[in-house]
Amino acid sequence: MKICMTKIFGKVSPFIILVLVTNISFAFQSLNLTFDSLPDVLPGTSRISGDISEEELSNQMMSGAHVFIERKISEALSNRKSQWNRNLSSRAAFEKSIQPNIARFSKSIGLEDGTNRYADYHIGFKEVLPKVTMQKYADVGESDIIAETALYQIFQVRWPSLPGVLGEGLLLRPKGRIRANVITIPDAGQTPEDLVGLTTNIEVKSQFARHLAENGIQVLVPLLISRDEIDFGNNQQTYREWIYRQAFHMGRHIIGFEVQKVRAAIDWFKKVDPDLAVGVAGYCEGGLIAYYSAAVDQRIDVVMTSGYFDNRDSIWNEPIYRNVFGFLDEFGDAEIAAMIAPRPLVVEYSHLPSDLISSTQKPEVLSESGSGYKGTLKTPDFASVKNEFDRINEFTGVDFQQRKFICGENETPLEFGSEKALSEFVRFLAIDQLNPLTSTIPEDQRSNFDARVRQVR
Repeated sequence: MKICMTKIFGKVSPFIILVLVTNISFAFQSLNLTFDSLPDVLPGTSRISGDISEEELSNQMMSGAHVFIERKISEALSNRKSQWNRNLSSRAAFEKSIQPNIARFSKSIGLEDGTNRYADYHIGFKEVLPKVTMQKYADVGESDIIAETALYQIFQVRWPSLPGVLGEGLLLRPKGRIRANVITIPDAGQTPEDLVGLTTNIEVKSQFARHLAENGIQVLVPLLISRDEIDFGNNQQTYREWIYRQAFHMGRHIIGFEVQKVRAAIDWFKKVDPDLAVGVAGYCEGGLIAYYSAAVDQRIDVVMTSGYFDNRDSIWNEPIYRNVFGFLDEFGDAEIAAMIAPRPLVVEYSHLPSDLISSTQKPEVLSESGSGYKGTLKTPDFASVKNEFDRINEFTGVDFQQRKFICGENETPLEFGSEKALSEFVRFLAIDQLNPLTSTIPEDQRSNFDARVRQVR
């Protein structure tokens, strides 16, 4: 008895233990119960019989848990419609009718609400967000123009998004008239330099940030927190997982932090030229951030998501940093598309990065030095993506929102940032024609730039 109580209570006064035991005994007596009178098993159950190992019992328990969770997911899908009360009579009426959904969605991804990004991030006092600015910066002795072509200049920039948090990336500014403002968001395994052509890490035809800049569009390319691994010995995590785990306890989310960076950049665009159209386009993890940003910020006029859109019923099997509490109770990708309506949407069915696919496959044997299986990502089946896209019609009908589904020949995935998808994207920005990507590759003039240092920062 002493050993058991010590395990439960630790180093507790014997007097306190005596009082607790006495009270427990009194409780049983008041209920006319004794330990001997209690049943051997709970009502409606039976003893486990046979020679079953602890490992086998654990497997049975996990199998039962999976059955339970899959049933709850199925129930959530059937009950989801009760969470919505869409009014399609006009744009104003529709946007008003979905405000409760936007507020719940915003909270689930770590935003204070659907409109206020000036939230309390410190207990006890309200911290004032710095003024909306876009700061160019460079090392002493170097030009703030880090690269240049005949059509545009490239600057490295940073901008305040939350108290103590800066967005960082590249700004491509056309030399002629600016026709629109667009935020292009790379995958978490890419850098802004990749989308601009300052590296050779992705194919030229997928460098869609510079493709848009060559067509007179001012382009901001933010940096995402990467999915590179941090070695914590026996508990390896990616940078994204590391931030996710810390933020989740505080009601925040890495998705929300990065959506805030997009929204802060839109603040700057609207401050400089409020009449110019604003678009957001992203690939893979950037496609997620672009998509979610458009759902919560109605100042975004058009969105393109590539390598992300799909049926989310198996979101539980995706990497943990995509986990959003209560997501499936109310939202799937089709429901989020309806939140973006009536603003135009372009969905590009594209390949996921091969290194991402290989790094998220379930290993046959979990490494003793690693933290094991962390979720799977792969290029989804065409039917899955197309069926989810067609499901949008259930919520907005065919005519309420302009949208395009872009894929390759014979229903195959494209390489992301294709001219086919970008042409539709700029058309929704009221730009009639997308000129082909030129062969002029910008050259990085920075002598001491280290992308790893920026990522850590």
